[in-house]
Amino acid sequence: MPRHIVIVEDEQAIADNYRDAFCRQGYRVSHYLDRPSALVAFQQRLPDLAVIDVGLGDDIEGGFELCRELRSMAPELPIVFLTARDDELDVISGLRLGADDYLTKDISQAHMMARVHALLRRIDALRQPQQHEQVLERGPLKLNLERMAVHWHQHTIDLTLTELWIVHALAKHPGHVKNRQQLMDAANVVLDDNTITSHIKRIRKKFSQHDKAFSCIQTAYGMGYRWNDSGTV
Repeated sequence: MPRHIVIVEDEQAIADNYRDAFCRQGYRVSHYLDRPSALVAFQQRLPDLAVIDVGLGDDIEGGFELCRELRSMAPELPIVFLTARDDELDVISGLRLGADDYLTKDISQAHMMARVHALLRRIDALRQPQQHEQVLERGPLKLNLERMAVHWHQHTIDLTLTELWIVHALAKHPGHVKNRQQLMDAANVVLDDNTITSHIKRIRKKFSQHDKAFSCIQTAYGMGYRWNDSGTV
């Protein structure tokens, strides 16, 4: 049975464009114009992945609220924001609400498909046996790239895909400075410098919630960031 993707988008022409792109990739697609109709559908049956716009008609924050509701219903369901709103505060809000990715509508369809495929591969990996998995261990850090799972001192660290790829890029080569462009390449995203900085801040905060002494991600001023194993305890 083909994977089911739900698009929540208030502009029919844009939704039709996305629908056609997903259908060409073999997905089954449903579309809802507003939050109430989408929520009713989600309550009846969950899709394999949801693509949500932030502004839904007159409900300018409708996508954020829908994400919050959907995440409470389905903690592991992949959720992607696809929106024209590219303000850093909107990006941060979307990720804090539990979205796995936040894309803007100027993204190419090929790039969008790559991100969606990556999210669905994570779900497939979660259902696979654990042998032969790609696991990176650095002291108390354990990063399972196949399962998209990160643990620190055996505590689960809930990272978005972008955050996970940034941590992997840093921890894979301890001591090596990664500049912002290298981190964007690792995460397969195009972000400005301030957004990369915001990702680093959120990553540090998530680790620090479980370990107040966490200091492995260090800033190399004017250059980028490095993973320092001496910051482990």
